Amino acid sequence: MVLLQLLDRVTEAGRRAASTADTKLADMSGNTPVGTTLAVLERTLKVMSAVQARVHATLSAELKLLKALVKDTAPVEYAYDVDPSRKVKKADYDIVEIIPVSDPNASTLAQRVVTQQAVLQLASTAPQIYSLPELHGDMLRVIGVRDPERLIPALKDGKPKDPVTENMAVLMGKPVKVYAYQDHEAHIAVHMAAMQDPKIAQLMGQNPQAQMLMAAGQAHLAEHVAFAYRQRMEQAMGTALPDPEDDSIPQEMEYQLASVLAQAASKVLQQSQSETAQQQAQQAAQDPVLQLQKAELQLKQQEVTQNGQIKQAELALKQQEQQDTVMLRKLEIAAKGQMADDANHSKAVLAGAQIAAQSEHKKQDLHHKAVLTGAQLSADAHHKMADRQMQKEMSTTKGTE
Repeated sequence: MVLLQLLDRVTEAGRRAASTADTKLADMSGNTPVGTTLAVLERTLKVMSAVQARVHATLSAELKLLKALVKDTAPVEYAYDVDPSRKVKKADYDIVEIIPVSDPNASTLAQRVVTQQAVLQLASTAPQIYSLPELHGDMLRVIGVRDPERLIPALKDGKPKDPVTENMAVLMGKPVKVYAYQDHEAHIAVHMAAMQDPKIAQLMGQNPQAQMLMAAGQAHLAEHVAFAYRQRMEQAMGTALPDPEDDSIPQEMEYQLASVLAQAASKVLQQSQSETAQQQAQQAAQDPVLQLQKAELQLKQQEVTQNGQIKQAELALKQQEQQDTVMLRKLEIAAKGQMADDANHSKAVLAGAQIAAQSEHKKQDLHHKAVLTGAQLSADAHHKMADRQMQKEMSTTKGTE
């Protein structure tokens, strides 16, 4: 019993010294989070990882010694063992290092697989900043699949496609790629027409993967927009820009290029604003709502003009009445001055009666004309208002459809 207790104490002390645990991965469920699995693996393989890290460091030191030995003792040129026709120079060892390709942080296949799963899970939270085909390709290589390019077409160097073929590929969930030398404006026009096609929208609405396919189409369209903007900048500058994937641009060249691009950007902005203004003007000219507003404005102007004409007719009628009244007063005064002469008085009275009758007739005629003009103008206004209401209803019906 004493020896058994001593053995248990020695074993426990060794575990505490190595900080290991007896947790079994087989006891973990399939729903265990990736972080928990990594933590258990790291704790379980702590001693093994430490040993492998030291072996890796030792191998690195040994390879450096071998390099120094070859550098100091080898001839200036010597044959390469794999291919005798090739020659190796002694001076090559001055500019190269020989290092092991092992990974000291991942000692087992399970640890590498779980690490790659953690990367894929992290990429799912922000897919726009990761290259998902490359991540899946790395995962296939980790689990031992040879030639992952055969399974992931996006890893291959594809060929440029016409915009209709690109639309077909996006709708079928296949990868598409944009090339700098394509006609990006034409591609954008075709892609936008496909997105606005009601038949395609109706069919895509019934597809359970519609959101994913739409996101892929938007990303592809954004690439074309980016390259189209680059082409417009090059046209404004009159020269080609450096390769966007080239990271070896000198600082002086980048500084000078930035100042030139600033001037070209203002030209491109003005050109875009002018084109947008023209398009808006064309759309406004064809907009039925705007046309109805213009018709309403014209109708209001006509109503104002008609009201002014009616007021002018009323004013002319009042002026004529005043002139007739003055004329009658003068005749009455003249008639009173000639009361002695009965014949003249009778003629004056008769003339006054005739003038009064003519004045009344003119007054009634002007009033009748004013009433007819007002009625006609009011009828025209009501007719135009009815036409305008009908056009609004038709425009609303078309918009609803």
